[in-house]
Amino acid sequence: MPTEILMPALSPTMEEGTLAKWLVKEGDTVASGDLLAEIETDKATMEFEAVDEGVIGKILVPEGSEGVKVNTAIAVLLADGESADDVDAAPAAKPEVSAPETGVGNDNGGPKEAPAPTTAPASPAPAAPAAADGSRIFASPLARRIAADKGLDLAAISGSGPRGRIVKADVEGATAAPKAEAQPAAAPATAAPAAPAAPAGPSADAVAKMYEGRDYEEVKLDGMRKTIAARLSEAKQTIPHFYLRRDIQLDALLKFRGELNKQLEGRGVKLSVNDFIIKAVALALQSVPEANAVWAGDRVLQMKASDVAVAVAIEGGLFTPVLQDADIKSLSSLSTEMKDLATRARDRKLAPHEYQGGSFAISNLGMFGIDNFDAIVNPPHAGILAVGSGVKKPVVGADGELKVATVMSVTMSVDHRVIDGALGANLLTAIVENLENPMVMLA
Repeated sequence: MPTEILMPALSPTMEEGTLAKWLVKEGDTVASGDLLAEIETDKATMEFEAVDEGVIGKILVPEGSEGVKVNTAIAVLLADGESADDVDAAPAAKPEVSAPETGVGNDNGGPKEAPAPTTAPASPAPAAPAAADGSRIFASPLARRIAADKGLDLAAISGSGPRGRIVKADVEGATAAPKAEAQPAAAPATAAPAAPAAPAGPSADAVAKMYEGRDYEEVKLDGMRKTIAARLSEAKQTIPHFYLRRDIQLDALLKFRGELNKQLEGRGVKLSVNDFIIKAVALALQSVPEANAVWAGDRVLQMKASDVAVAVAIEGGLFTPVLQDADIKSLSSLSTEMKDLATRARDRKLAPHEYQGGSFAISNLGMFGIDNFDAIVNPPHAGILAVGSGVKKPVVGADGELKVATVMSVTMSVDHRVIDGALGANLLTAIVENLENPMVMLA
C-alpha cells in the first residue's frame, strides 16, 4: 500500500508551514536520510529528510504552498512492487494547504483561486498516536501501519529516526505487548463562567473602509510577522510588566575594551560593547540566582546556567538566538558565537534549539542612536534588558567634581510573577557593577 509523506513538525510549537521547495520529483528513488524538501516555519527554512525508502509516486502539495498544516499528506511514497496506479486507486483525501498566490487578480481584484488538486493521495495511515500524557508520538506512516497490523503500542517503542521518530525498522522486529486499559473519563467539572474576551481592534475590512479612496499598498503578513504579532500582543496583555532604569558609565569599559582588542588583533577577534553586556548579564544572573528563572504556568523554573538570549533584527522581524552557558564562556568565545548566530539568523538558517530557551534577553538599539526604550518581555523569560547608546554627558564624580562621562541608559523590563521589585533591583545593580568594573568579569 502506498505510504503518505506527511508535513513534519520541525519544532515543538509548529502547527503549519510553507513548503518552500521540493528537492525531489515524482519517480525519484529515496532512502532514509535523503533530503526531500525545504520547509519554512515562522522562524527558519529547514530541510526535511526521508525516514523510509521508496519511490516518490505523487507530489500532492506544490512547492510554494503556504499554511500547510502539520500531518497533512504532501506526497506519496511507493514501496517495491507498487506503482503510480496504486496511488490513483486510493481514496481521495484533501490536503490542508493554502495555495500559493498566482499573481493574477480575479474580477474583485483579489488573488485568483487555485484549482483544487486532482491527484488523490493514498489511503491514510492510522492517526498519529499519543502517549499517556497526551504528547504526540512521532512515527512514520509506514511504521504506524505496521504497528497497527501487529497490534503494537508505539508508546513502548524507542525511535531511531531523526529526532527520535519511529521508523519501519523499529517496529518490524517488535512484538506486541498488552496495552494498558484506558482509565474511565472523570466526570466533567461544572463549567466556570467564561472570562470576558479581550477587546479586539477593528477588522481588516473596517480599517480598509476608513482609507477608501486613498492610495496604499497591502503588505501580506508572512509566518514570522504573524507569530511576532500574536506572541507579543499576548505577552503585553498577560505578563505584569514593571520597569527598572539605570545609567551606566562606560569610560572604564571602553578603555579596557580598546586594550583587549589590541591584544586580540592577531587572533582576528574584535570585542564589541554588546559582548561585554552579554557577559555582564550572564554573571549577574549567577550573582542573583533567584532572578535566573522562567515562568512555567503554575510554577517557576529556577535555572542553573546563564542562558542569555540576544535580539537580532532581520528583514521582516527578529530572532532571539540563545548563548548557552554564557557565564562560563570567555569574552572572545561569546563574541565569535554571537557573530555566527547573528549571521545565520539573518539568513534564517538557525535551528529551533538555537533560538528557543534562555531565561533573560538583551535588546540593544544603541547602534541606531536610540537613547532609551522599553522592551516587551519574551515569555517564558523573566526579564529583558533594553540597551541605549552611549552618550557624552556631564556627571558628578565621587569627589563632587563635575566631569564629562560616556553614559549608557538601560531599562530592565521584568515579569512581576517571577521577580519582585527588590530582586529586580539587585539584578540590575549587579549588571551595572559588572559593566562599570569590567576587569571583575575576568576574575
